[in-house]
Amino acid sequence: MNLEHSRIVWQGKWRLRVDSFRLADGQLYERGFIDHPGAVVVVPLLPGDDGDGAHGPQVLMLRQYRPALERTILELPAGTRETGEPWLECAQRELREETGQRAASFVPLGEVWAAPGLTNERMALFLAEGLSADPLPMDMDEEIVVEAHPLAAVVAMALDGRLDDAKSVVGILRAARHLGL
Repeated sequence: MNLEHSRIVWQGKWRLRVDSFRLADGQLYERGFIDHPGAVVVVPLLPGDDGDGAHGPQVLMLRQYRPALERTILELPAGTRETGEPWLECAQRELREETGQRAASFVPLGEVWAAPGLTNERMALFLAEGLSADPLPMDMDEEIVVEAHPLAAVVAMALDGRLDDAKSVVGILRAARHLGL
């Protein structure tokens, strides 16, 4: 399959690109893609209920309305990188915008493709610890409720399907593995 030409049909934080390919038999084939600068996913971790971690760590999760789904979902803080923005700077910014917290440390948990049949979006995952209040204004289109959930409970939700946001499932399971749970 050879790329014949590309055109941008919409542009915002990401671009909708339509590529035309020449197939081996000579036919032309068009395919739409989302050309994306990448995003971060953050697993913000708080110590257990009594401050010493005895009741297990808590994860800050978001309840956020997602227009594409026409519903509110439970998910981890996440967001799109600005063009050329370093991954770690994006993670700190998104954490502050969406939870009002700053992290003293970030642990990289790897990267994943968001949906390789549809987009080139790469998502970098981070565990954020040592949280303290330091909010930034939310994006104008965000209506977010921040909730603390026991990590063990969210792991169970990721495994049994009650947590169905893919980036959150991967982030939670990688964080749990990193923490030895």
